[in-house]
Amino acid sequence: MTTNTATGRTTRAVLFHETGGPEVLTVEEVTMPDPGPGEVLVRVEAIGLNRAEALFRAGTYYYPATLPGSRLGYEAAGVVEAVGAGVTALGDPVMAAANFDFGRYGVYAERVVLPEEYVVPRPEGVDAVTAAAVWLTCFTAYGGMVLTGGLRAGDHVVIAGASSGVGGRDPDRAADRGGADRHHARRGEAEAAAGARCGTCDRHGLRGAGREVRTVTGGAERDLACAYAIGGPGFARLGDALRPGGAAVLYGWLDPRPVGLSANWPLTTHTYANGALARTEEGRRRAAGFIGSGLRDGSLAPVIAETFQGLERIADAHRLMESNTHLGKIVVRLEH
Repeated sequence: MTTNTATGRTTRAVLFHETGGPEVLTVEEVTMPDPGPGEVLVRVEAIGLNRAEALFRAGTYYYPATLPGSRLGYEAAGVVEAVGAGVTALGDPVMAAANFDFGRYGVYAERVVLPEEYVVPRPEGVDAVTAAAVWLTCFTAYGGMVLTGGLRAGDHVVIAGASSGVGGRDPDRAADRGGADRHHARRGEAEAAAGARCGTCDRHGLRGAGREVRTVTGGAERDLACAYAIGGPGFARLGDALRPGGAAVLYGWLDPRPVGLSANWPLTTHTYANGALARTEEGRRRAAGFIGSGLRDGSLAPVIAETFQGLERIADAHRLMESNTHLGKIVVRLEH
């Protein structure tokens, strides 16, 4: 067993003391505790941004921040720099397996102490930026499409929100790895560039989705619709794109209005949350195996919209995320 000897040291971390826009984020020196039993201290090399963090910062997430002095951040890649009792991962490259209260354990920091179950191995040879950009998106795609939606070989999939992190190419590749038809339909980059950005309901670019999908696919209907985080009345449009008996998966409720269901019956509707899967050792193991093998063989490769350098650029990274003008994942690289 090796334990940290840096008692009393501090580390730089991003905090916010009131809810609001990106300008409330500050970089401060905070106490860096020793890892206790079952904990690891991770030297963070890169941070991946997620929409949930902007909502949390703004005070509109499903649980509130504890103010003042809330932490922030779900997703990061780094190296285990110290361990507590019962942990043998010293020196291992890891990814944060996002399933924690990020007001307490937020990974927007140069170093962070996490329970061991909140990290998974980073495959050998995978750089920190790639690793920071892949876990949450692919975990959502794998859990939503494969485990919840029942994706099978030969299935055809429509993925909404192609300009977002979760709705981008990672679910495409996850569908391919799961055996789905490679000629599946999703909102294209040209459409996203024309203004159908992530938003709510019809502003999400889902008006007439069933008609658009059939046009792209030569009239074919889809077996599975996935990667929809908005909810609300617009959810019905995904069902319109499915064959009778198809399945639609809803993994988020960003629109507070009642969820609409398609009149295209029969239809199976699933709800999915990463937390339920990530809280189990078996769920993390299966997802880590799926993602790790995809990273090693190149079949899972995240699209990086932009990489910012240093914690001081975190507010700029949040501004880009909220502009909805990016395609893919936003990453902040740390320089130690």
